[in-house]
Amino acid sequence: MADLDLLLSIERLGSLGRAARELGISQPAASARIRLLERRLGLVLLDRSPTGSRLTQAGTSIAEWARDVMATTTRLLAGAAALRNVENGWLRVAASMTVAEYLMPRWLVALRRELPELTVALRAENSHDVVELLRAGKVDLGFVEDPAAHADLSELVIADDELVVVTGPAHPWAGTDTPITSRELATGRLVLRERGSGTRETLHRVLGDLRDDDPHLELSSTTAIKEAVGAGAGAAVLSALAVERELRTGQLIRIPVTGMELTRTLRAVWRRQTTLSTQGRALLRIATRTRSASRGLRGTAGDGRRRAGEPSRRPGPHERL
Repeated sequence: MADLDLLLSIERLGSLGRAARELGISQPAASARIRLLERRLGLVLLDRSPTGSRLTQAGTSIAEWARDVMATTTRLLAGAAALRNVENGWLRVAASMTVAEYLMPRWLVALRRELPELTVALRAENSHDVVELLRAGKVDLGFVEDPAAHADLSELVIADDELVVVTGPAHPWAGTDTPITSRELATGRLVLRERGSGTRETLHRVLGDLRDDDPHLELSSTTAIKEAVGAGAGAAVLSALAVERELRTGQLIRIPVTGMELTRTLRAVWRRQTTLSTQGRALLRIATRTRSASRGLRGTAGDGRRRAGEPSRRPGPHERL
């Protein structure tokens, strides 16, 4: 298998030396491996020259078959890992930040009641990284909030999640009952999650051509965003789940919007070529109960009204939001 992996790296990089460096072996060792593979197959696989290494016609055919062999081997190893996890009472889960912080704790408590001997290894990542961990076979089940479809993954909608625009109490938007438009949101001073975050991807989809990829602040933690916005750094778009307490206490103010549908779906995802374990199916069953209650996820973050006694006005064009 290592020799086939080396051959595929040479095909992709066009150099025996670069392929050796990528795989962490010396160039003489890589050359010896290819010669041994050629002897075993009775074929010349590489045209070697001072400018690089190019696969022969026979080498190209072998590389094509090698890709199928490597893909099959990856599926076999992932399946074996899943079986080991079943036997050992392990479930590896990766979840987007919103799901990991605000939904997963209660799901895991319920799962523990059903399967008290189960150990769950949970990783909190952004949606992009959750998908990559699944593809690499490093987790068994993922939960994402990004709007993108993934053809190589099976998926199940778990809940509808409402996003809300929030600011600190001193922000100019906090003193108005008049909803802001998508253009106002796009040109305002925004504090955003990092690229790859489902929240940011959803906002980009909503704003379309109005979007600005250069935020005022870019933070990788929802908690950090809430603290920054509450201190006056600007406005943010966050899950209603994440700001429920801050809206209730007045640390953050919900800003009404018009012309924008700030909702998204939270989805469970797993590799198409694998069968979910009993533990994974149990967690899915618990998570899908959220679907029936998902209307409670929408509209729970307050009505976005200004507080009594606050002035109602829109900021002038000279004010930077």
